[in-house]
Amino acid sequence: MNDLTLIIPAKNESESLPKVLDAISNLDCKIIISLDKTDYPTIKSIENFENKKNITLFYQSGVGYGNSLREAINNCKTKYFCIFNADGSFNHKDLPEMFYKIKDNDFIFATRYEYPGGSEDDTIITYVGNKIFSVLGRILFSLNITDILYTYILGKTESFKNLAIKSDDFRFCVELPIKMKIAKMKYISIPSFEKKRIAGVKKVNNFKDGFLILIKMISLFFNFKILRKKNIDS
Repeated sequence: MNDLTLIIPAKNESESLPKVLDAISNLDCKIIISLDKTDYPTIKSIENFENKKNITLFYQSGVGYGNSLREAINNCKTKYFCIFNADGSFNHKDLPEMFYKIKDNDFIFATRYEYPGGSEDDTIITYVGNKIFSVLGRILFSLNITDILYTYILGKTESFKNLAIKSDDFRFCVELPIKMKIAKMKYISIPSFEKKRIAGVKKVNNFKDGFLILIKMISLFFNFKILRKKNIDS
């Protein structure tokens, strides 16, 4: 997997990030840790990893989860990338299967909601919200993704760059799969088990971010309809 880069967005993860890096230290891939330059505790917590040849520290120029991801992925030099959270919830044992299957696809989406997947970290609110948005994705865009807000995603770097993702916040989670679907790219899902996070709390504001995600999906839907009508008329 030496042509794969793990993209690790890390904000306020000083307790968990070193443990995650220890757990994946034997993987034959590159790692980009995307950081807020003012997050001194997290930066200091990984001082022992800075000299490792396969690890690059990347400092985002903006703010937000989406900004951290899209800037880091757009700076990725390998053929493939994988979003890998810093909180210890993603299972690195899924990576070989995801990497094997990416050859015939543009993106591989991990899902907690297909057998034998599951979660030790999901709450009733996030579960219900994710189910609702996943159903909306299916209705509005024919997206065959059962866990649309789960960003354990492995993809082709060039395919991601072609999507021109704009979201700086958690709207990133739906903008990527929806634009991918509109662009008629290839994708599949595989079951994954989400582990309980090592430390910290969820950074998503369930109601505020949920509302923004809903508005984003509606906006993309109407933009898609307008674009499709123009193509038909031309």
